Amino acid sequence: MMDKETALKKISELRKIIEYHNQRYYQQDAPEISDAEYDRFMRELQNLEAQFPDDELASSPTQRVGAAPLAKFASFTHPSPMLSLANAFSEEEIIDFDSRLKRLASIDNISYVTEPKLDGLAVNLIYEEGVFTKGATRGDGTVGEDVTQNLKTISSLPLRMKKSEQAPIPSFVEIRGEVYMEKYPFEKLNRRRMEEGEEPFANPRNAAAGSLRQLDSKITAHRPLNIFLYGIGNVQGISFTTHWEVLRALSSWGFPVNKLIEQAHDINTCIRYFERITSLRDTLPYDIDGVVIKVDSLALQNRLGNISRNPRWALACKFPAQQETTIVKDIIVQVGRMGTLTPVAVMEPVNVGGVMVSRATLHNEDEVIKKDIRVGDTVIIQRAGDVIPEVVKVIPEKRTGKETKFKMPVKCPECGSEIVRFEGEVAHRCVNISCPAQLKEHIWHFASRGAMDIEGLGEKLSAQLFDAKFISDPADLYFLTKDKLLELDRQAEKSAQNLIDSIARSKNPPLDKFIYALGIRHVGERTAKLLAERFGSIENLMAAKIEDLTAVNEIGTEIAASIVEFFHESKNKAVMKKFAKAGVVPQKKEISLNAPLAGKSFVFTGALANLERNDAKDIVENLGGTVQSGVTKKTTYVVAGADPGSKLDKAKSAGIKIISEAEFLKLVGR
Repeated sequence: MMDKETALKKISELRKIIEYHNQRYYQQDAPEISDAEYDRFMRELQNLEAQFPDDELASSPTQRVGAAPLAKFASFTHPSPMLSLANAFSEEEIIDFDSRLKRLASIDNISYVTEPKLDGLAVNLIYEEGVFTKGATRGDGTVGEDVTQNLKTISSLPLRMKKSEQAPIPSFVEIRGEVYMEKYPFEKLNRRRMEEGEEPFANPRNAAAGSLRQLDSKITAHRPLNIFLYGIGNVQGISFTTHWEVLRALSSWGFPVNKLIEQAHDINTCIRYFERITSLRDTLPYDIDGVVIKVDSLALQNRLGNISRNPRWALACKFPAQQETTIVKDIIVQVGRMGTLTPVAVMEPVNVGGVMVSRATLHNEDEVIKKDIRVGDTVIIQRAGDVIPEVVKVIPEKRTGKETKFKMPVKCPECGSEIVRFEGEVAHRCVNISCPAQLKEHIWHFASRGAMDIEGLGEKLSAQLFDAKFISDPADLYFLTKDKLLELDRQAEKSAQNLIDSIARSKNPPLDKFIYALGIRHVGERTAKLLAERFGSIENLMAAKIEDLTAVNEIGTEIAASIVEFFHESKNKAVMKKFAKAGVVPQKKEISLNAPLAGKSFVFTGALANLERNDAKDIVENLGGTVQSGVTKKTTYVVAGADPGSKLDKAKSAGIKIISEAEFLKLVGR
């Protein structure tokens, strides 16, 4: 038997050999050994590690094989937000983007970095002292799913950063990337699934996302996942001046960086890059749905800042949607949870960009009339932004004379109530609050992931519970019993108990999630968050008047009136009482309406000397104030740091009070 000292040396040698061949195979597409020889190295290392475990085990290539199934994904709060990108669909919009940035920055030319936009799943990776410690999906940009074990199974992802003369290894860094599946391995995976009687994945993106979200990482380990890294978030122990430097550092640390990424010295170079990548799209081994343009200078990125959830300094330039021709078999009308009637084209199924499409929303009656879409028409369809199916136009030359025009029904197809169209609106609505279609949709929305996140309660089961008269509103969910659920067709005892447990776990939701779940007209996730931050409890919100609501930044009279009307409606009052009786208590945000900064809005511009921008935002919000991305008439203070941007000029012209960082710190008692 090998002694420990010899074994540890052999372990170290094998790890280096395997990591080298991982790089040759996954990053350089130039393997030097056969799969069988690679497997022999791996088995030898696994056997030695089992006999002689050491402190480096966590970063060993053997840890990619997969761990025991996780009971449930834990949530992970990103140290810095993972923002989404604004989209452009034409050359004109790309030029407008460049012109806008030049105007905001008061400069004549901007250098960019251009890169392919992979059609995969965005992830955030945490490395501490060079070792991979955590990984999560993007989620809502603030909180994602902890998929660390599954990410470890991706062979092209280093578990330990490689030492580099170009850039020292940081003590802490967030690295952003995209998990994807190449086209050929995807096709092989689908063939295998069909042979085994399983449903094939719709496209490589869905396959990658589904594989990364497996509860059992051993399943993930057998899926052909890959990854490209393209940027960083928070970093400690090293600094950069340009995004290009970041990419070069990532590559030197051993991370796979897309070889098609290039520098562009002006916007015209970006446009030529977009045209070239468009022509290469079908030849690439992986799916892309556009290119991304990013300002190269990190200082300029910081100056430009963000708008809501989008950075001003980056743009996703989407490819023209792929189009196909099909026939409209019928036009049906669906009723949404707000009573809106939406015509939907039912079509002969057709493959559009790798996805089978058989339905497309026609939005409203005016849109149908404008495009003159008739039942029986031959139409051109596309996936808008490569995602949402839409009818582009009719091909009138294909008409036979048997096509029939669409007419919006005068009565609701679900409940038979009169349909109304309010002045100034394009939508037709069913105003019956007890309309079954609306109630079903409302219950499903209430339970959805962005709202109360009741696992196991999807659209089909929501409708089943409603049709069986087990529930008539969302609050009834909290009075369901396992015995009652077992009365439903195909409801197993275990799944019934799981649903009851999931409903019970949702009794103390974050306040903003609960507000959004209520389905108040015009109140989306962003507005719900603003309301939660401002009012702190559902009781305060229910008591709010229109003037209280319009005092909140971004909330106008239409939204305010909708909220007040919702909480004054007698049936809604009854439902709220039922929630209270069931023990549903949203988590209160403990901010008094008399808090020091209550009702005050701040805008920060320029670099702060003593605070990170996120820390300043937290200070304001914890004291009851709000932070805006731009200057408006509701802004109370503009805090100006070093090298302030155009927000300062706007504040001066609007007569808004401008204070220094020192004055801000004094104001908040720091």
